[in-house]
Amino acid sequence: MAHHNLDALDKKILRLIAQDARIAFLEVARACHVSGAAIHQRIQKLTTLGVLKGSQFIIDPEKIGYETCAYIGLYLKDPGDFDKVVEALKKIPEVVECHYTTGGFDMFIKIYAFNNHHLLNIIHDKLQPLGLQRTETVISFNAAINRQLPIYDIPADEVVDDEDLKA
Repeated sequence: MAHHNLDALDKKILRLIAQDARIAFLEVARACHVSGAAIHQRIQKLTTLGVLKGSQFIIDPEKIGYETCAYIGLYLKDPGDFDKVVEALKKIPEVVECHYTTGGFDMFIKIYAFNNHHLLNIIHDKLQPLGLQRTETVISFNAAINRQLPIYDIPADEVVDDEDLKA
């Protein structure tokens, strides 16, 4: 994976927009002591580099009826079917994450279901036909921590000079 060296301005921008994705570019510019155009250019650069992957509204699954969150380890009958299984998982809307992992599982997924009965139906009717040897399910009662990755190395009150922009 590509690692990008971020300067102080990039990190400060990331910290500000991670706290509030709807913050106005001019407000970010004021906090960073640079022009709005400079912020716009930096946001474009960070997006082009893949550091920023867009912005989105986050829907609380429980508020729209999805009361069960489960993490499921998948054991494939044939590990060579990874790509085929991933494509099939993409078609199951309740699957919100899929990870290749080390350890015992071939894959690890996160699912939201309306309730435990719905979860059972997803496992039985949608997952098992994908060529699974077995599954191992853990139900989450509540997320104790759910946050963005912090951007370190910059004190909150650091001032960025125009010289920092010439990179």
